[in-house]
Amino acid sequence: MVTVHKMRREQNLPAADLSLHMVFSGNPGTGKTTIARMMARIYHSLGILSKGHLVEVDRSGLVAGYVGQTAIKTNEVLQKALGGVLFIDEAYALANQDAPNDFGKEAIEALLKGMEDHRADLIVIVAGYTELMGNFIHANPGLESRFNKYFYFEDYNGGQLMEIFRSMCEKNGYTLGDETAQYAAQYFSELYENRDENFGNARDVRNVFERAVARQSDRVAALEAPGKEDLMALTQADLQEDEEANTTAP
Repeated sequence: MVTVHKMRREQNLPAADLSLHMVFSGNPGTGKTTIARMMARIYHSLGILSKGHLVEVDRSGLVAGYVGQTAIKTNEVLQKALGGVLFIDEAYALANQDAPNDFGKEAIEALLKGMEDHRADLIVIVAGYTELMGNFIHANPGLESRFNKYFYFEDYNGGQLMEIFRSMCEKNGYTLGDETAQYAAQYFSELYENRDENFGNARDVRNVFERAVARQSDRVAALEAPGKEDLMALTQADLQEDEEANTTAP
């Protein structure tokens, strides 16, 4: 659609303005930032964006502590993002309904103006928890009119978490024996089934991997003459200690 829209404009044919701004909703660790970066590259390859880079910020990157300073700060970020995608993580934090004098509203107004002024070479993607993002979009009529493309990022299930864990192991030169892999698969299945509002998806997998590597390092360092296989192998014990830490922590 975007490609044909661009071709129609080049041929001086009528083409309604397209709003390419997007809302990414879902829990942390589901790949929203990664997809935003890919979208920037795709739109650049289509000739929609002149640079195709990604500028990532959150509330702290847009909001200042004094009246009038937030608009300046937000405009500086918009200038950096021109030609690419501005990705605002946890965007709902800008719309604090409980604080009428909150400077987040100033950031939203500056953002909307910037989106209008630079609509030919800027895409804004806002992201965050699903329910909170709905509240954010409805907090301002201007947001509702500019963001009309919604993408929901589902949680990774146990099997997918295991695939992510395997890829981290392979990328970093670690191996899993059959028993260790079976234990890890069960661990991630239970992690998914017992998930709560703090579930971090791929971020949780990263934490498990890093802690397992740290324990493996302690274990291998105590060996008298570790070989290559020893240096590469993650054992069930390396993961079991992680589970015990999770269950005993206050």
